[in-house]
Amino acid sequence: MNVQTQEDGYHFNVMRRAIELIDNGGEAQTLDQLAARMDMSPAHFQRLFSRWVGVSPKRYQQYLTLGHAKTLLRERFTTLDASHSIGLSGSGRLHDLFLRWEAMSPGEFAAKGAGLTICWGWFDSPFGPALVMGTKKGICGLGFASETGETAAMEDLTGRWPLADYVEDPEALRPWVRAAFGVQPTDQKAPLYLIGAPFQIKVWEALLAIPSGHVTTYSEIAESIGHPKAVRAVGTAVGRNPVSWLIPCHRALRKSGGLGGYHWGLPVKRALLAYESARAEA
Repeated sequence: MNVQTQEDGYHFNVMRRAIELIDNGGEAQTLDQLAARMDMSPAHFQRLFSRWVGVSPKRYQQYLTLGHAKTLLRERFTTLDASHSIGLSGSGRLHDLFLRWEAMSPGEFAAKGAGLTICWGWFDSPFGPALVMGTKKGICGLGFASETGETAAMEDLTGRWPLADYVEDPEALRPWVRAAFGVQPTDQKAPLYLIGAPFQIKVWEALLAIPSGHVTTYSEIAESIGHPKAVRAVGTAVGRNPVSWLIPCHRALRKSGGLGGYHWGLPVKRALLAYESARAEA
């Protein structure tokens, strides 16, 4: 782990504490109040947040509130056109990050990973400890452990492909991880290898079309893939997304403006949305 990613992980832990304070504090808290409750000087707290996300703590606090999802749906809702070629064309950021992506065939998926070698490693990320897995074709798994714990995250991802051979090899994945989190400029791309059932792959393709800083709804995704009545099934497929952050399941919300679920914990989902919103407006 390099110094930059370690610092980003520390910043996330501070932000996570801030989320808890904001939730428990009721009305908006001042910079001085938040800084004091986290045993920091106001100047240091402001500098840390501004460096991590690009905006002041006061502005960032607005992104972290529970009502922010409704604001996103009102102001940054993305309609997924079913006639549009869903995929990487939907987001310039994905063009920057990924040279390619491909999906495992249905037959290969049914084999539950048999004959597949998957490398794995733990990395510090802007959103806490991240477990990353990949085959020779690209990243196939990414989970966050700040809410679930590392043991549960490992059991979760390995349980998806129980017959695969798992090899701890973070160095093999590090160039892709650096590109994926954008921790520093790199010419390396981060290819994706999607391992899922055909319906799940369709849903994940739709998620890839949602630009950073924007959101859509589960029903909109169902409509875009030609299954308008399968909202519940879409929600399940979104929750089974094995490559969090890169396949942006955190950008799927309920029509009501509720966050919906998030496999790695709602505080992480709120952090992801707040991070992207702040970056979009910084």
